[in-house]
Amino acid sequence: MKIESIKLLNYKLFQDVYISDIPRFCVIVGANGTGKSTLFDVFGFLKDCLTFNVSKALQSRGGFNEVVSRGHAKEDIQIEIQYRMPITEIERLITFHLEIGMVNGQICVKREILRYKRGPYGSPYHFLDFANGSGFAITNEEDFKKEQELNREKQTLSSQDMLAIKGIGQFQRFKAASAFRQLIENWHVSDFHINFARGSKDIAGYADHLSVTGDNLQLVANNLYENHRDIFLDILKQMKQRVPGISEIEPEPTRDGRILLKFKDGSFKDPFIDRYVSDGTIKMFAYLVLLYDPSPFPLLCIEEPENQLYPKLLWELAEEFRDYANRGGQVFVSTHSPEFLNATRLEEVFWLIKEDGYTKVNRAQDDSQITAYMEQGDQMGYLWDQGFFVGADPQ
Repeated sequence: MKIESIKLLNYKLFQDVYISDIPRFCVIVGANGTGKSTLFDVFGFLKDCLTFNVSKALQSRGGFNEVVSRGHAKEDIQIEIQYRMPITEIERLITFHLEIGMVNGQICVKREILRYKRGPYGSPYHFLDFANGSGFAITNEEDFKKEQELNREKQTLSSQDMLAIKGIGQFQRFKAASAFRQLIENWHVSDFHINFARGSKDIAGYADHLSVTGDNLQLVANNLYENHRDIFLDILKQMKQRVPGISEIEPEPTRDGRILLKFKDGSFKDPFIDRYVSDGTIKMFAYLVLLYDPSPFPLLCIEEPENQLYPKLLWELAEEFRDYANRGGQVFVSTHSPEFLNATRLEEVFWLIKEDGYTKVNRAQDDSQITAYMEQGDQMGYLWDQGFFVGADPQ
């Protein structure tokens, strides 16, 4: 599954934005305040809508009036995402369309649609279509012989601020809805905190994947160490090459039922526990644990991975993000680092600019000057540093 495009209307700074042909590894740059975090928040918002409801997702962001674009409070927020997935052994482009507004002072999902083409020709067919809390979903969407053979199941939701895919998507007979629900549930929008990642952790905690904050790093590392030793050894090999002195890393159970990480420096006999190693060491280890996950997330969003890391390590880190994406997960990264950008390709980079209070999105490969320099062997980070991304520098 891969996101192909994102269209936003009246979502904070993105009053009217369309991003198409999104690559598997997508790098976003721009000055502070241009909307890099806001773009990633779109994914977090949809996940919160699914986990709770639309009202609570908006409340956690200050309410409808704080999320809707300034000057457009009487209009609806619209989010449209196109993604590809196989249905009946054919790769299909599926569109999820969501409109959120106010009705009689209450938050309401005014429209929610899942649509795609049944064949190579014709208009996309609505396999899920809800408005104001009621609508229908197709129960036999794999039957593509005749339109009348598709069965519509009418549903009424328990509230008008609930996503239809939250309920409908629980059932496998609704293929596209179920797949999109699973995609949202497994999005990983990182909010990594060094301090959360340090210290011993209760061994009974969640250990399948690294959490958004990284507060279960010891448990995930221990899971890899015990059940995927080859992957753990690959991570250790990468750490030895990138962090001077590291010779061993080992999760260690404590007597009180907790797990801590020990880092051994080859110059010393006794290892250091993770509380006393550098921020950069912890962060690099956490990124490798995330990127070498044996069951990768379908979507990663990482903000400014360069923080706390030595600049020369960023080229290799960018390549590992790309490798992760090529294995099936899609990766969005925001950065201010020329060193990180130097490892990117022309088609992977977008930059944000702010005009008249709203954000616009430009793609590097659509700029003839940037394209010409890259074709001559220049690197993206140098072009960024030298101001060739028109409008990106703070004024």
